[in-house]
Amino acid sequence: MTREIIHTARAPQAIGTYSQAVRVGDTVYVSGQIPLDPATGALVAGDIEREIRRVIENVKAIAEAAGGSLASVAKLTVFLTDLGHFAKVNELMAEYFPQPYPARAAVGVAQLPRGARVEMECILALG
Repeated sequence: MTREIIHTARAPQAIGTYSQAVRVGDTVYVSGQIPLDPATGALVAGDIEREIRRVIENVKAIAEAAGGSLASVAKLTVFLTDLGHFAKVNELMAEYFPQPYPARAAVGVAQLPRGARVEMECILALG
């Protein structure tokens, strides 16, 4: 199978040796997204809700660039530096993601790139 690199200016540019996403057949693997503003490349300032919204918007932009949507997300992994923010993740997921919700894992971590408090990666099922 061939690999297709997915790229959009509506999500932050990769800050390392990776692609925003890679499509193999009808499956798209989306790299971890932190709350970077795509226009400035800077971490968004504000409360955790603003960070989570920015991450979801980044994931959404990449999903759309791949020909999908948040409804295409089959598996979502959420990384949080404080699992106390998990209730806010649930609240915002219910706002952004349609039912049936994707499979999900939440992982508490010591730190994330650039001092972010949340990161999400996912797998899309297209077709």
